[in-house]
Amino acid sequence: MGVTRLKRKARRNKQTAAKRKNSIKQLNRKPVLKRIDKDAAKASFGTPVQEEVKQEVENQVEETVAAEVVEETVEAAAEETTNTEEVETPEASAEEVTEAVESEEEEATEESKEEEE
Repeated sequence: MGVTRLKRKARRNKQTAAKRKNSIKQLNRKPVLKRIDKDAAKASFGTPVQEEVKQEVENQVEETVAAEVVEETVEAAAEETTNTEEVETPEASAEEVTEAVESEEEEATEESKEEEE
């Protein structure tokens, strides 16, 4: 007795094996990278966004520092006006307070500029 071979089944087995090999080859493929500057490529990604974020953070810091300086000067001016008895009218005291606050703000900004330098 002779051995009969199933031709269709053998063909199907070969096709599945070939598909499996090709899929594995596709998954293992890597793109060819030649002469690429890695630092330049990294710098090209996200640079404008990072600069905008840095500027926003710096602006927020400046605003908070300015707000703290204004609060301190207002408190100092309020203490000075309560300690002095030369105020004649309530309108004059409001004007003096605003002038004192403005002058102290200018002094504070000048001092902060000098400290930065």
